[in-house]
Amino acid sequence: MKKVGYVYDDVYLEHDTGKGHPESPDRLISINKHLEPIKDKLIYIQPRRATVKEITLIHDTYYPQEIMDFCYAGGGYLDPDTGVGPQSYNAAVMAVGAGLEAIDKIKSGEVERVFCAVRPPGHHAEKDKAMGFCLFNNIAIAARYAQLQGFEKVFIIDFDAHHGNGTQKAFYEDDTVFYFSTHEYPFYPGTGSKDEKGAGKGYGYTYNVPLPAGTGDDVYLHVYQEVLPPLIQKFNPDIILVSAGYDLHEDDPLTYLEVTTEGVGSIVEAILKTKNVPFLFMLEGGYNLKALGECVKLTIEKMLEI
Repeated sequence: MKKVGYVYDDVYLEHDTGKGHPESPDRLISINKHLEPIKDKLIYIQPRRATVKEITLIHDTYYPQEIMDFCYAGGGYLDPDTGVGPQSYNAAVMAVGAGLEAIDKIKSGEVERVFCAVRPPGHHAEKDKAMGFCLFNNIAIAARYAQLQGFEKVFIIDFDAHHGNGTQKAFYEDDTVFYFSTHEYPFYPGTGSKDEKGAGKGYGYTYNVPLPAGTGDDVYLHVYQEVLPPLIQKFNPDIILVSAGYDLHEDDPLTYLEVTTEGVGSIVEAILKTKNVPFLFMLEGGYNLKALGECVKLTIEKMLEI
């Protein structure tokens, strides 16, 4: 059995997105409830507060202060989708800190793989802009931090139903971080066409697989079993980070894909079989509470077994 870490803190429940918002504390409550039967197999990791210096590995220097001031003043909406409350900044810096602490534990050998159950999510956040429920780009910051810890080549896989525009943009001209995404297209946020392949020395290190509404298990399994592995073999990463968004599920209320719970398990299995390196999974979307809980449990079971 693999040594799998699980990062979580109750501070994530204090991030207040507003009444009726799909990105609610109930998401993490459901995940933790579904993990009860296997919790003894996991190594619990306490996240830490990311410093401003760490957050600005990706974001503009003034941006964390802007978010902090807005939240501490009572919150509101940072964009039409992204609500925050007084505790949202604290939750967000701890969400970033989950990835940092996970990298530290991987580097020390305490764990081989980690799942970070955090909110707010991160892959839409750009260097100076919150959007799509995201404040700071948790996975992009983790990637840069991993490089500082000696993991020179980082491969990011994003299977959220929405394209991770913020992550793509952060590494678009970078040949040391490969960004691979499958997503519903055309769909929010509008990015992620096949033609977006990177620029400058980063050309060829962004790979998008845009998929139409209604896409199900068969197409996804082809992509993750046939298209992805050769890209990883060629790039030869030192670590693989996964933006784990479960809104690709057929029961998700916000999207139009048709992936089953078993399909999600097969995607995760295919990812874990690509290369024998450390893996960090970072929670992104997923808004059907039952499907989310079941899929995260299945993800972690695969992380333990494969």
